[in-house]
Amino acid sequence: MRVALFVTCVNDTLFPGTGRATVRLLERLGCRVEFPEAQTCCGQMHFNTGYRDDARPLAERVGKVFSGYDAVVMPSGSCAAMVREWYPTLGVEAPSGVYELTEFLMDVLKVEDVGAYFPHTVTYHPTCHSLRSLRLGERPYKLLSAVRGLTLVPLGGSDECCGFGGTFSLKNPAVSAAMGTDKVRNVLDTGAEVLCAADNSCLMHIGGTMRRERAGVRVMHLAQILASTEENPA
Repeated sequence: MRVALFVTCVNDTLFPGTGRATVRLLERLGCRVEFPEAQTCCGQMHFNTGYRDDARPLAERVGKVFSGYDAVVMPSGSCAAMVREWYPTLGVEAPSGVYELTEFLMDVLKVEDVGAYFPHTVTYHPTCHSLRSLRLGERPYKLLSAVRGLTLVPLGGSDECCGFGGTFSLKNPAVSAAMGTDKVRNVLDTGAEVLCAADNSCLMHIGGTMRRERAGVRVMHLAQILASTEENPA
């Protein structure tokens, strides 16, 4: 299967390890992964801030760059939701076969056990776009539960926003910080070693709060845990 990786701006700029982990994981599962170097921003930040005319050419570029693939995989629920749900409102046709990573693994590859090994206690934060827009449901939990050595513990208030919200955190910093503090309190209550999510933007926000509080909990993208093996530990 010929798969294109849409790495997203946040991952490309700040978390390249997530992109590398996604490639390792998909190749291990038999996919031929390509990285279209002409890819740029999906336009979500512009769109959410009200600059739709600026978002449209970015959306059109995505449609062209990612055409012709069997699937387009994104390690980001927010960007996947932008392309699938909001491009039509801009009059732009989204490339066919766009999937968030866990959707692709379970709905297309039909795999739950990806052969991962991660001997740590983990809790999962379902980010707003993955929870409310994409409705990923139990997919991430099933994938994590199948990881050898991993102990998955529930996160209280998991359906509550962490406060990042893209430009929301810039426009409403005090509210954003308070929401982040509430999320961190719930994370610490789990006793987990690692907080996992499918969007690094939220992990950046929550992780920043935890570092300032010296909480001692790591944050990791779901792809990095699923790519981890005894031979290639995370």
